[in-house]
Amino acid sequence: MKVISACLVGCQCRYDGDDNLIREFQEMVERGEAVFVCPEQLGGLSTPRPPAEIVGGTGEDVLAGRAKVITDGGEDVTHQFLKGAEQALQMAQLVGAKEAILKERSPSCGSTLIYDGTFTAGKRAGDGVTSALLKRHGIDVYSEETYSKRKSNN
Repeated sequence: MKVISACLVGCQCRYDGDDNLIREFQEMVERGEAVFVCPEQLGGLSTPRPPAEIVGGTGEDVLAGRAKVITDGGEDVTHQFLKGAEQALQMAQLVGAKEAILKERSPSCGSTLIYDGTFTAGKRAGDGVTSALLKRHGIDVYSEETYSKRKSNN
């Protein structure tokens, strides 16, 4: 069983109210091989919502209390990102998920790259908050960009 970012299966839950539909992932849900989550909505944030980035580090740093998630208007939404990550973890554990496919560059879901906290489209290596938490709990996390590469290497 897998957990997949809801935006990747066609749910219009991105910060701007759009989706990032990838049919392959939608079909996994349709076949009962995966469940979908939007950690930001699970954390209580609305859609649409202001864009947010991790300021001062990565998702690991947010989990450790060394960084915050801030909107482009300066609002601290760290609590909502932490709550959403916990809820996504709970859902993953409930269904026995061993893998997650999450949206790259997201402050929740990025698994190799996230935006750098400057709101200038700069990126840095690192995990989003949910990716970091899932990895801490032994769930293999891939992005929509790395999942197909992983499949072809097996």
